[in-house]
Amino acid sequence: MSAAELAPQDDLRHDWSREEILALFDEPFNDLLFQAQTVHRRHFDPNEVQVSTLLSIKTGGCPEDCAYCPQSGRYETGLERESLLPLDAVVEAARAAKAKGATRFCMGAAWRAPKDRDIEQVAEMVAQVKSLGLETCMTLGMLTADQARRLRQAGLDYYNHNLDTSPEYYPQIISTRTYEDRLRTLEHVREAGMAVCCGGIVGMGEDREDRAGLLQQLANLPKHPESVPINLLVQVEGTPLHGREALDPIEFVRTVAVARILMPASRVRLSAGRGDMSDEMQALCFLAGANSVFYGEKLLTTDNPEADADRRLFERLGLKFSGACH
Repeated sequence: MSAAELAPQDDLRHDWSREEILALFDEPFNDLLFQAQTVHRRHFDPNEVQVSTLLSIKTGGCPEDCAYCPQSGRYETGLERESLLPLDAVVEAARAAKAKGATRFCMGAAWRAPKDRDIEQVAEMVAQVKSLGLETCMTLGMLTADQARRLRQAGLDYYNHNLDTSPEYYPQIISTRTYEDRLRTLEHVREAGMAVCCGGIVGMGEDREDRAGLLQQLANLPKHPESVPINLLVQVEGTPLHGREALDPIEFVRTVAVARILMPASRVRLSAGRGDMSDEMQALCFLAGANSVFYGEKLLTTDNPEADADRRLFERLGLKFSGACH
């Protein structure tokens, strides 16, 4: 039984106010990290990290206008469009990920929303990857209730659908999909019986109030997401957000710590942007309660620290790979 299963659940709340969350952000850094680490230890082994690998199974050409995304067909980023990968290529990548220590295999497709015929193809990918003994995760855009049920029938464990930012800042980032659209997909995923992977992106020009607003939305969902990816914006030339001022690393660590306090039993994942983080910054994030990472050379289309570099960092910090996914 995991530490999370043994931990008390009476600190799980779904009624956080914006003022309470901003007060956490305002705490002295040492006090905030101490509180986050205390919460973390009640629910998890503090020296264990769950590892996932992400593969782009269909790249580029997305009709949406997400200002951070090089896969949008609206921006000239030099990204080559690729069709849906064949099944054998996906299975081969999953085998390689497992051999390097990954316990969850995530597959992402640049769609606004998949068609029913697409669902049948990716359902076979889920079944094959699942047969390797890996947990499965997908991010395919918006889902109908029927599509979510079909993916669950195929064995999909997790569905990723990020809220990206606060409801107030969201219109500055995306106009082609509403916040309500995203929440509706999360409802379909929950109703189908899948676990939810849902987080956001920081460093997009938002302020602290918006970071608090994002975490408030996540923490006040009817059930906390099982995985909460905290992405640091990777600036890609050609996208509208290229050239934004970089987020202060300490503010990023604060965001991780507040996420841990608000969602004590969730995996808080360091996702995009790790390639721009120093080892020391990542170490602070683990101290603040991050206990999951994406692992491998690519996150969809942006660079990620290589697996061997991650292993060396884990060894220096005395961290071990999670033997079982949460």
